[in-house]
Amino acid sequence: MLPLVALLSAAPAAAEQVLNGEEARAFVAGKLFAYSCFDGTRGAGRIFADGSVAGNIRFVGSDVLRYLRLPQNTLYVRGDQVCAQLRGLPFEPCFTVTRTSPRSFRGAFANFGLSFMSCDFTHEGRLLFARRRAAPRQATGSIAGPTPVSP
Repeated sequence: MLPLVALLSAAPAAAEQVLNGEEARAFVAGKLFAYSCFDGTRGAGRIFADGSVAGNIRFVGSDVLRYLRLPQNTLYVRGDQVCAQLRGLPFEPCFTVTRTSPRSFRGAFANFGLSFMSCDFTHEGRLLFARRRAAPRQATGSIAGPTPVSP
């Protein structure tokens, strides 16, 4: 992964723009992205305006490509970051989103000073390597925040 980090750090700073939460939502909502992460994890997926995600993932060291669907409000905007509600985690990971080109962005882990943990996303025209096709979804809202839970 070090060659990727070196390549990214050599990119001209003027081409990169840190997006606030709402800019990030507008930039990614409804689009299909292929991604590659710092640890070698790869895949492709679509991030919907309602905070849900559908796509595939191949974890580093695995030959298995897995289909993944995360429910509405999994991703949400908190200030200038995009955060995730993931069952089983004792905290909510948050990410800074940096546009690296008109068709790509980098999501870097913002919690605990671990910004080196990032994934690079490139807008694609179609989902590659999917085992099954996700049902078409209609954007019904925005990445606004976690759904309130009644006591």
